[in-house]
Amino acid sequence: MNGKDDAEVPSTQRLAERPAVRRPRFGVVSTTRRSVRAKQESALTTPDLVLLSLLAERPMHGYQANLELERREIRDWAGISRPQVYYSLEKLARSEMIRASEAAEPAGGPERSAFETTEKGREALADALERKEWTTQRDHPAFLTWLALSWQARPGVFLKQLKKRRKFLLKELAREKKTLLSIYAEVGHRFHEAVWMVGLMIDELRTEIRWNRRLERDLGRRARAVHSVFAEGLPK
Repeated sequence: MNGKDDAEVPSTQRLAERPAVRRPRFGVVSTTRRSVRAKQESALTTPDLVLLSLLAERPMHGYQANLELERREIRDWAGISRPQVYYSLEKLARSEMIRASEAAEPAGGPERSAFETTEKGREALADALERKEWTTQRDHPAFLTWLALSWQARPGVFLKQLKKRRKFLLKELAREKKTLLSIYAEVGHRFHEAVWMVGLMIDELRTEIRWNRRLERDLGRRARAVHSVFAEGLPK
């Protein structure tokens, strides 16, 4: 059909001849997004799990929970901030995984109400502890990244940074040893998860300190790769 003939065809007929255009179903898309967002918000995070475990020991106010986590040096084994504790308390209370204890003040917020873990919360925590991710993750220490990039450092910087790292490790080792003694005094024996946790950290620190000293001895033998194949397959 030429342009003239096409012009004579009624516009309604031309529209009818065009293929149907499928428009997005905005209601379904937004509903799906809302359900995904709701699922993400309800998923238990590390702060949630730590709070569920802590409040299973005894009821605590938000302020008490923060103090106890600081006393247990939470930043050494879980990245949890003070605001996250209060957010988790509110979230867990909404999901009925924790509840205000009988001794809590009526209408009190996370700061004034003492919370305890419910049976639902205990079940959720137990389920979360069966996740495979707990046993298949590896950390990415900043020093390891630095080591990979260190060949671009200025002369003398490698040794200087290596010694700074060892000084830090020795300081941390002394701190963890002190922590272990305080745990022994509180727990009364060495067959406890807190003892095992700190024991693992101490062993890791000692291993890296030995590695650090050996690396300093071998530093003078640093050399380029004999068979440099790192650029194979890259664009010319």
